[in-house]
Amino acid sequence: MTSNPNTYNSEDACHTLTCAIMLLNTDLHGQNVGRKMNCNEFIENLCELNDGENFPKEDLRLIYAAIKVEPIEWAPDEDLQEHESVSNERRQVPLSDAPSRLGHNPFLEIPDPTKTTEYKKGYVMRKCCLDPDGRRTSFGKRGWKMFYASLRDMILYLHKDEHGFKKGNLIENSSNAIRIHHSIATRASDYTKKQHVFRLHTSDWAEYLFQTSDSKELQEWMETINFVAASLSAPPLPGGIGSQKKFQRPLMPSTYTKKNMAEQLALHTERVSQLEKELHDHRICPPEKGAKSRVINEYLEKENFLESELKRFQTYKYLLQSKLSTYKKEIEPSLVETTIGEDDETTDDCVEKSSSPSVAGGGLNNSKNMKPVQRSLSDSTLCRTLSQPLVRISSVEHINCLTMVTHL
Repeated sequence: MTSNPNTYNSEDACHTLTCAIMLLNTDLHGQNVGRKMNCNEFIENLCELNDGENFPKEDLRLIYAAIKVEPIEWAPDEDLQEHESVSNERRQVPLSDAPSRLGHNPFLEIPDPTKTTEYKKGYVMRKCCLDPDGRRTSFGKRGWKMFYASLRDMILYLHKDEHGFKKGNLIENSSNAIRIHHSIATRASDYTKKQHVFRLHTSDWAEYLFQTSDSKELQEWMETINFVAASLSAPPLPGGIGSQKKFQRPLMPSTYTKKNMAEQLALHTERVSQLEKELHDHRICPPEKGAKSRVINEYLEKENFLESELKRFQTYKYLLQSKLSTYKKEIEPSLVETTIGEDDETTDDCVEKSSSPSVAGGGLNNSKNMKPVQRSLSDSTLCRTLSQPLVRISSVEHINCLTMVTHL
């Protein structure tokens, strides 16, 4: 700006030309660029970008010719050089000492198995039906294989035997491990070649068949996998947005949720209502007759996705509701179950209140100002029992009476 006062109308225009020069250098000397940009295209791209005016064409031609003859060399980055030196040192580490990737995605972080919770383990038979992205598994990798499975948080580890689960050996040779975040396990009733088989659909569109030893193990594996996925999976993220009106699936993060079980249940309930509405609106507007095959395929793809997601979140909702109701029943104390000391104190209090003169005389005048007290069934039963004449009973009879009250 100071050296060329009459060339740039503003600092933004100078910044725009600088970026255009950097892009031109990459376009002319890049390795993976097909057709190179010519001088006229470079000038047209900067048309009216000098605050509504054009840059001097002679200057743009000189810039183009100079960069075409001699490329711009970027200054070396010291941090990048240090990173390359560290990476070279890591390459010298033997492959046996470095942990392998976990599952099919090498970019996801590998969790520490020692800091996870083991929900279930046992021998299972596994068959791969669909690879990630919904591609059909090749014929040579589609057979049944026996594994010793261990479900630790949202990862299903698969090893040849239980010796592979010793301390320090969980990550080694764990390429068969399956991430179960946002997955669903259902009974494979359509598969009739083997018994006690369930189907596992994962978030990366892969599909597996697992055979268990009996129907009880089958039910336990399905409920455990679905419960872990429902309670630990983070909420889905919106899908990508592009210029084309094409259906984009939402992103399923592999991270842990920060919400408790009740909040997860509320999210799943809201998601079920949202999916029902989306599916209803989607079916109202089917493609017209004679539409292109691409439009029909996208319509069917979205419909199948909404149906599967609705089924998955309905399963999550049912499991969390049943778990929460079970926890409440376990935590909630019994209304009748009390200790012998508390029974004695309650008896003395009821006797004193029944013999009090305020209840016999003045209490009648104050009964109009007193609000009715709601009593539970156990309180009314206890008061009726205590209002009867007290009779001295033996210790055995006292224990029998407490047992009868507890059963009530």
